[in-house]
Amino acid sequence: MTQLTQTSSALSETTSLTCGELLVQWLEYYGVETVFGIPGVHTVELYRGLPSTNIRHVTPRHEQGAGFMADGYYRASGKVGVCFIITGPGMTNIMTAMAQALADSIPMLVISSVNKVKDTGSGEGHLHELHDQQGMVSKVALTSKTIWQPESLPTVIAEAFALFNGARPGPVHIQLPIDIITADASYVAKPPTLNAAATGQADTNSLSLPQVTRPLPNPAQLDLIVQSLNTAKNPVILYGGGCVDVDHDAQRLAELIDAPTFLTINAKGLLPPGHSLSLGSNQSLAAGQAIITEADWVLAIGTELGETDYDVFFNGEFKINGTLIRIDCDAQQLQRPFRADIAVLSDAQIAISGLCSRLEHQAFDHQALSRVNEAKQAILKDVTTDFAGQNALLKLIRDEVEDVIFVGDSTQPVYSGNLGFEALATRKWFNSSTGFGTLGYGLPAAIGAMVGSNLPVVSLMGDGGIQFTIAELICAAELKLPLIVLLWNNQGYGEIRRYMEEGGLPLIGVNIKTPNFEPLAAGFGAGYRRITDKQQLLAALKADTKGKQPIIYEIDEADDFLKEMAETVTYFS
Repeated sequence: MTQLTQTSSALSETTSLTCGELLVQWLEYYGVETVFGIPGVHTVELYRGLPSTNIRHVTPRHEQGAGFMADGYYRASGKVGVCFIITGPGMTNIMTAMAQALADSIPMLVISSVNKVKDTGSGEGHLHELHDQQGMVSKVALTSKTIWQPESLPTVIAEAFALFNGARPGPVHIQLPIDIITADASYVAKPPTLNAAATGQADTNSLSLPQVTRPLPNPAQLDLIVQSLNTAKNPVILYGGGCVDVDHDAQRLAELIDAPTFLTINAKGLLPPGHSLSLGSNQSLAAGQAIITEADWVLAIGTELGETDYDVFFNGEFKINGTLIRIDCDAQQLQRPFRADIAVLSDAQIAISGLCSRLEHQAFDHQALSRVNEAKQAILKDVTTDFAGQNALLKLIRDEVEDVIFVGDSTQPVYSGNLGFEALATRKWFNSSTGFGTLGYGLPAAIGAMVGSNLPVVSLMGDGGIQFTIAELICAAELKLPLIVLLWNNQGYGEIRRYMEEGGLPLIGVNIKTPNFEPLAAGFGAGYRRITDKQQLLAALKADTKGKQPIIYEIDEADDFLKEMAETVTYFS
């Protein structure tokens, strides 16, 4: 019998409830449905209580994959993804995924072990020991907490979900020393439903969770916004990812104000494709930037106004010259990178609803339709064949596969789609090319999205980027997910290669060897198709989205059928 087995056996005989077991009970109470994790000797005791809950466990093949899965899980479903991660190397592995989540305001709960209380930070060379794990991880998290005694567990968990629900979200890290995970917690507060079962008494709070909400807008500030609008001649609305769960009031507000409206990449779908006031996500193009620059009144809601949404070509031409009104749940973000004239700390939905009610009986005619149409015509003049073909491909899949979610990496169809693709609803298009911009995100995040939504998912990957996380393909096969991996093959790091060519740089490190993906897919238990024809793609989608295995669709960027499809695409629809 190993030392680990002996310890576990002795533990079960001496304690009625460990801190690790209580932890998963509290997670279930807060609505956690899925945990992504790789068991290790420092975390196995977190797993003891899982069978007594309804929480599902998914095993990625790398801790970075666990973080990306939790990220995609939330973006597709709106439910917080949780990760169980070992001390030391497990935490250094997941930090890239946490940094991506922090950049894009994605809630994620990372629960890890750390060395025993007496050994933490000792520098004595214990297994998986880091000099300062909490200090390191705190740089890519909203907060990092250590549970030094079992009785603090309920409070620390409550703080994490209060941050997720009541502030600008992001990753939260909670670590438990390995001797605290196994410590007796039978005396610690249990979730309300468990208290009721233990006492045999009815629990009136058994179905209610602590209610934590984001700030409500100051009514006087909403009045001030309306007052400022009365003198505006050419207003513009900028909706960001903070509006992802706003209802039809977002569309109604644009119509009431009569303003050209832009959607950031994470806000795609907030207005329907082809809406007469929508300029989609084209705010980085010259015509889009001109609309914003010339506006005398700009309403920005739930957006950080960052360059990865407004200046993706890094030309420095994104400017705001008019009166700037900002609505955000993050007080610091209200004044960066542009100073707001009116700054409202508020939940996006409540603020938008409040503005709609104030404007309901006012009539504005800002000639928005003509301004939008002029901008659209200018944008269409600059559309290249490659750009059109890639967007035609994305639109074909969108219209063929009902409720499909696109999860992207940093690859050419994603860059094109970030500008030209119109999503049918929010949470249907997201990728890692914004914010932190990590490679390898698209495959594991797509797995998380499929686990969280039970909807068809297409992962948009490049032949270079997929090599970062291709091991996760076997996780999708293990879960029997009919995930479509649309693999864009440009023989290496094509986008960086073009950048180097344009800059007259030597082509070093970009012409990497590309695998033979057909046998590689088979080895992972996945299917494979080389797509060379539109009708072939349509037939494949019809069959494969109802299957029980992931499948790679390899497309070469030079294929002729993409050029043919470019002639059929209709923009802004």
